[in-house]
This record gives sequence, structure tokens and C-alpha cells, in this order.
Amino acid sequence: MELGIPGIGFRTEIRRFYPSGSIAPHILGMVNVDNQGLAGMEKYIDDNGLSILRATGLASEESLKPVQLSIDVRVQAIVHAELMEAMKRYKAIAAGAVILNIHTSEILAMASVPDFSPANPVDALKSDRFNRMTAGTFEMGSIIKSFTTAMALDSGLLHLNSIIDASQPIQASRNHFIRDFHGKNRPLTLWEVFIYSSNIGSAKEALAIGVDGHRNFLKRLGLLDRMLTELPEVAQPIYPRYWKDINSMTISFGHGIATTPLQTAVAAAALMNGGLLIDPTFLKRSKEEALKHAKQVLHPQTSQDMRYLYKLNSDIGSGRNAKVVGYRIGGKTGTSEKVEKGKYSKEKNFNSFLAAFPIDNPSYIVLTIIDEPKPEDKKHSATAAMNAAPMLANIIRRSAIFLGVEPDFRKEYEPIIRTKSDF
Repeated sequence: MELGIPGIGFRTEIRRFYPSGSIAPHILGMVNVDNQGLAGMEKYIDDNGLSILRATGLASEESLKPVQLSIDVRVQAIVHAELMEAMKRYKAIAAGAVILNIHTSEILAMASVPDFSPANPVDALKSDRFNRMTAGTFEMGSIIKSFTTAMALDSGLLHLNSIIDASQPIQASRNHFIRDFHGKNRPLTLWEVFIYSSNIGSAKEALAIGVDGHRNFLKRLGLLDRMLTELPEVAQPIYPRYWKDINSMTISFGHGIATTPLQTAVAAAALMNGGLLIDPTFLKRSKEEALKHAKQVLHPQTSQDMRYLYKLNSDIGSGRNAKVVGYRIGGKTGTSEKVEKGKYSKEKNFNSFLAAFPIDNPSYIVLTIIDEPKPEDKKHSATAAMNAAPMLANIIRRSAIFLGVEPDFRKEYEPIIRTKSDF
């Protein structure tokens, strides 16, 4: 097209276009004016070059086929919408979620809000727009008890019916006592320690394993190392440089260790899939490809026991608010007091809910987080059971059919609860 003015006309240029809008900016990333990747998968693909893409079969000289991500756009849109609604409903400063294929570690959906438009990347410079799922580290609260319990079971020193005395607080130091939030003030079985989320019981599980065993177990699950994935924006977990008994006790229930939400979900997948740790990916891959790099980090029996505990917790424990009619979900809440000026705040929480479904034979891990939520009204608290769990239930209710999980309306089986006569 010409303007009729000598020397002046139009020039065609290539610009990146995002047909799905702003539902996945932290995954896709952004490009500069020259279409060079600055963040996210845009940067990963540019940094690795076409030779890597050809080597992995993602592109060829003849066709240069587009890179196919593992993201399901339908599910991603649902997750993003539910997070925006949750921020508004609970008056939170941020929220996030991820859905992970347990058997391949493919990420089907992941979002962190507030976010930005990839078409207007200047918004990404705002301090609250970072990707909390991979670039943020947080104390995940009682979700960490999942790993403590798995460690105790996997060691062979304890089993589901082992008795742990949780009748009295533990004096961890001269001025610090470990107490239970709603303590039963009696000896508990290991499964009760998990269901009642006992800090005392969890601390004693860690002490039974010992400092070295505890640290090595968490390292085996990838919780002490920077996570390996395609996104450049990945934070290093935070934990004590010098690990003592008091560190093991507090870390056992989620204090004193900060991980990224995504690496927490990946480690949890190993608890549910038979004990295999598989690095996460945002690219499509088969189960066979995933298994080539999988590491056996738990005994299969430990995984079976953890599935039982997750199901039990959703039936009679803190996971009841994550129930979805037609879907068998197992999960664990995490309510963590945020640290401000070196002290735990009684007013600000970082909440999360970690779930696997269908829990009888899990296919997916779902993790939701919500930062500084407020109570809906005077009748409700601001704990994870009141916000992170309903968030997760809404996501599963809307997305399960797209994930290929058909509803099952058979009568729910009764949880198997062992009584004192079994001991």
C-alpha cells in the first residue's frame, strides 16, 4: 500500500499475537520489540535455539512446526478465572494454582494472579506481578506434614498404627514450645497425627528419623534444590544452613523451610504415583518419555499409605471443604502465618490446599494458594479450609471433564478407621 508520497510507505513487520489473551502470561512470557524472548517459554525457546528443538523433534528444517505446550487452554482459562474470583471473594493480595499430570509431570494449567498482559509487558514490571508458583518461595504450612508422614512411613520405623505421644507440648528451646492448634492432649496413632494435623506428633516423627535422615529425605524429593524446568523464573528454596534438632522439629510442620508451590506439587506427585519423582515440564511428552528420567524416591507401599491418608483427611479431616460431588478427592490443607519483621504474624496467612484426584487411582495433582485472604464474614475464619479448599473444589468441578475424568456417582465408601482394639 502506497501513500502517494515519494519515499514514504508502509512496511510489514512480524509481531507476536496472543489469541487466548492474558490467561497464561507467566507461562508464555514475553518478547521485546525484536520478538526476542525475555521471559517464560518465549525466552526458553530462544535461548535453546532451533538445534535443540530439532533434536527433541519439536521442529524440523522442512516444516518448523510450532512448539506444542502441555497446557490445556480450556483448563487454563478455568484456573485463571477461579483465581480472579477467589482474590475478589476473599479480598486477598494474590492467588495461584497448578494442575499436574501425576504420571508425566506435564503441567496442564498454572496461573498466578495478579498478572499482566503479554501484549503489554510493561505491566510485568509491577512488584506484585511476579509468578508466585515458580519464582516465589513460601512456608507451605501443614502441607509439609505430608512429606514428614511419608518419611516416617518410608523409613520402616513407624507405621499407620504407631502410637505417638502428643499429650504434652514439646520444649524445643528455652523460650519456645511446640503446641497443637486444636490438640487432643493424648497419645495419637500416626494416622491421627496426620488427620488432626498435630505439630507435636509431626515433630516427634522427625526426631525419630533424625536430622540427617530428615534432610536427606527432603533432598531426595527435590525440596532442597532449585527446581529443573523450562521456565527461567525459578527460585531457590530456603532452609537452614546448619540443621539441628530444633530445625527438624519446626520443618516437620512447615516452619523454617520455604519452597516454590510448583516444586511442592511435584514432590507431592511422588507421594501419590507409586514413589516416582519426575521433573515437571511445560512441553508435551508421553508417559514413556517421562519414565526415562524418573527416580524412585519412595517405596510403593508408602505411596499407597499416603493415598489412604489423603482420602481419610478429605472424609473426616480438614479437607472436607474440597469435596466435589462425583469426584473422589484426597487432600491436605496448609495454613501458614506469614513472617513480618522476623516474627510470625497473627493477622496475615499464606494458605494452600494440595489434592490428588481421583484418589483411588490418581491422575492429577492440584495445588491452590491464596495470599493474605480475609474471612468472608464473622462466622468464618481465614484458614485454608475456608478459602484454598473451596478454590480447589471449584477448579476440579469445572475442569475434571476436560481432563478426561468422568464423574462417579456410586455411594462413597466409608473410611477405614482403626480403633484402639487394633493396637
